[in-house]
Amino acid sequence: MTRIGILIGSTRPGRKGDRVARWVHERAARRGDAEFEVIDLLDHPLPHLDEPLPALAGRYRHGHTRAWADTIARFDGFVMVTPEYNASIPGVLKNAIDYLYAEWTHKAVGFVSYGGGGGTRAARQLRTVCELLRMAAVTPQVSLSLHTDFEDDATLTPGAHHVSALDTLLDAVVAHSTEGRTATPTQRETDEAAIRRHIGQVIDAIRAKDLEGLRRHYSTDVVSFDIDPPLRHVGIDAKLENWANVFTFFREVTYELRHLMPTVGEDVAFTHAFGRLSGTLPDGTAVGGMWVRVTFCFRKIDGDWLITHDQVSVPLDMPSGRGVVDLEP
Repeated sequence: MTRIGILIGSTRPGRKGDRVARWVHERAARRGDAEFEVIDLLDHPLPHLDEPLPALAGRYRHGHTRAWADTIARFDGFVMVTPEYNASIPGVLKNAIDYLYAEWTHKAVGFVSYGGGGGTRAARQLRTVCELLRMAAVTPQVSLSLHTDFEDDATLTPGAHHVSALDTLLDAVVAHSTEGRTATPTQRETDEAAIRRHIGQVIDAIRAKDLEGLRRHYSTDVVSFDIDPPLRHVGIDAKLENWANVFTFFREVTYELRHLMPTVGEDVAFTHAFGRLSGTLPDGTAVGGMWVRVTFCFRKIDGDWLITHDQVSVPLDMPSGRGVVDLEP
């Protein structure tokens, strides 16, 4: 299904962007034609642009860039929520955009702005930036006034005309995103995007501790070389039992992948990445986890890509025979 990211373009203390994004998401979640997810720049801290090569080159040196690229690549389109600061967009939003190129291009984008005058000048500048990135900026937009759409300068109370405008904006973003996904890509690009979505959904299911959600992404005969003994785990039930043990161990689970690299054939594909499982224990203790090497092997079964093999490993210190668990990607 088409995935739309709702990007909060401000990290300022006391910001209103999280409330605006929550309103957009609540309205969008009623639809059945796409999946919507909030992307908060607070969760993706990026230093001032520190890549030595232009984003157009696609050769990202730093881990934080590659992690940001992996996040943005999962989506087919975006709704960007921006305030207006001094007749422009926030520096943190421009910085986040400038880090990437290919992950933005040919994707639809709509704008929800807010400010004293509705944030229209910020939206106009943001539209120019996105169009230079060859994004499909849709015409409908929403402009919220700090004077009339926020009660006591705090609670968002948009008028009915804004709700109607948001629905129109979402219609356009979803339509352009769906067209962009299906009309122009090659079969390999389509399959690669499908595999990235599968992995994104696996991550979502892990974070939600959703065993049935995970089941949908593995073949029944999956063979897993997991980090836990024995040497191999055969079948979907064995794989899900491993995940059930993880979910019992953690009260809250966080899982992230970095440097995801898919290689796609006609009916077989594999990806490799670095993964980290972390979370909160039942007693409230936060556990940072360790980075491991992860490989997913896919097979196209009845037209759907399913994981038929996965492998998790850590490097081995040969003299001591112990795993090295303190490395960073």
